[in-house]
Amino acid sequence: MQFDNVSIVDVSAVDAPHRVTSAELETRLSRTMQRLKLAPNLLENLSGIVARRMWDIDTPPSAAATLAAQVVIERSGVDPNKIGVVINTSVCRDFIEPSVACIVHGQLGLASDCINFDLGNACLGFMSGMEVVGNMIERGQIDYGLVVDGENSRFVVDSTIARLSAPDVTEAMFRANFATLTLGSGGAAMLLARGDLAPSGHRFLGGVSAAATEHHGLCKGQVDGMITDTRALLIAGIQLAVQTYRRAGDSLGWTGDSLDELVLHQVSKAHTEKLAQALELDLAKVHRLYPEYGNVGPAAVPMVLAKAVEAGRINAGARVGMMGIGSGLNCAMAEIVW
Repeated sequence: MQFDNVSIVDVSAVDAPHRVTSAELETRLSRTMQRLKLAPNLLENLSGIVARRMWDIDTPPSAAATLAAQVVIERSGVDPNKIGVVINTSVCRDFIEPSVACIVHGQLGLASDCINFDLGNACLGFMSGMEVVGNMIERGQIDYGLVVDGENSRFVVDSTIARLSAPDVTEAMFRANFATLTLGSGGAAMLLARGDLAPSGHRFLGGVSAAATEHHGLCKGQVDGMITDTRALLIAGIQLAVQTYRRAGDSLGWTGDSLDELVLHQVSKAHTEKLAQALELDLAKVHRLYPEYGNVGPAAVPMVLAKAVEAGRINAGARVGMMGIGSGLNCAMAEIVW
């Protein structure tokens, strides 16, 4: 999948207001951890996550997505009536129905002929949304498209802590639920356009993907919890990433030093560093999100990109590689020329 006439007009990230440290979560789990003789600071030491952000419990995903969309639309100066599609990619949802995209569409006051729908692909959802919008622009169906994401992990984290506080919880149960405690919250949005309509935009070249769906059982999430075989997931994910990276080399001409900035979906310290090691990537090119934000699911890639731009890490003409691995397993890699 490669594009000739697709640009990114702007990308935005919004932070949830409450900073919740790993130490605070462990305090709530202290009885269980002491009974199981688990080492203190286990969560931070294993994941590298010092804190994550949280919304209030009653903040719906659509509110976070709408906030991010409002920022990107206002900064771009694009007439909202010209937006032809809004795709929401969040794992979190307001309701089973209507879609989050429908609510965001209404809150933004977009035109009645603007298509709106949710797209789910675990932590790869945002990158998949970019691909769909890119295809729609490339074939001339729309001029502008909006991808949004809003994640509120407070309920699933609180529910997991309550479950792990039960007196009969075993160490195996604790470890199977461990990854849920790494989740964070946030919002992100990206406005894409036909290249000739965005002369100061950033070229979205497209990307590649690969699947290893025999591993679909390694991470299974529900609204109140997530069961993960973290070790097996890491091993299988890295293997799939190596395969996908080879495809990116063939399709996009990637080599070890061809990319100026690496925008990674970051699960934890171990995941980020082992991925870099396997692909021989320079970690100095990675703006690390996980220490202060945790794993923000599909919002992670656009949040990393937005924060890297804000930090002045990405200059005009830079080749930016986006990489993500999602439950299933699926892997996607794509390039932006900034």
